[in-house]
Amino acid sequence: MTKIDTHEKLREIYGMPMELAVSKALPKLDPHCRHFIELTPFAVISSADAKGNADVSPRGDGPGFIKVLDDNTLLMPDRPGNNRVDTLSNIIENPKVGMLFFVPGFNDTLRVNGQAEIHNDPELLAHFADTPKPPITVIRIRVEEAFLHCAKSLMRSKLWSIDSQVDRKVMPTLGKIIKDQTAANFDVGTQEDADKYFAQSIAERG
Repeated sequence: MTKIDTHEKLREIYGMPMELAVSKALPKLDPHCRHFIELTPFAVISSADAKGNADVSPRGDGPGFIKVLDDNTLLMPDRPGNNRVDTLSNIIENPKVGMLFFVPGFNDTLRVNGQAEIHNDPELLAHFADTPKPPITVIRIRVEEAFLHCAKSLMRSKLWSIDSQVDRKVMPTLGKIIKDQTAANFDVGTQEDADKYFAQSIAERG
């Protein structure tokens, strides 16, 4: 057997999930999930367009930057960026999203699945009035499933371990990488110019 292309073949290899792995999935946020989100400074959101082309986007700010409006509603700010709007474009075509929440030092993660909408309603934007960079729009996510994910992957990766940190100098600067990748189609000037551009861009949009 090589290609696994049916659910039956998949289950032949993996068997059925543990009862606890199924029953822990909740249809809404409980107090533990809400607390986890309040501690979260970093999350990723996955989306796909109408044709199923998938994308994942990192999002971060101070702890609790994603607001819990109620047990079934999250508000995620969308602040100024590079204007690719990949996630937002996908949501317009296909509202289903998945999210993964991280808390530094925690090996557990929180998974949330649901449906998203994009809003620029002043009442929703007002939830982020106390932040240095106000969002342009707000992604409102209707929670359909939430559960804490086991710690194995983060433990194996030693993600939070100081000893596992990699010196950024082992790779070129972002400016150098982008210059190499776009040189044939776009003149970004010297490497120093590119480094300054991206540093300024991050500072302005941070």
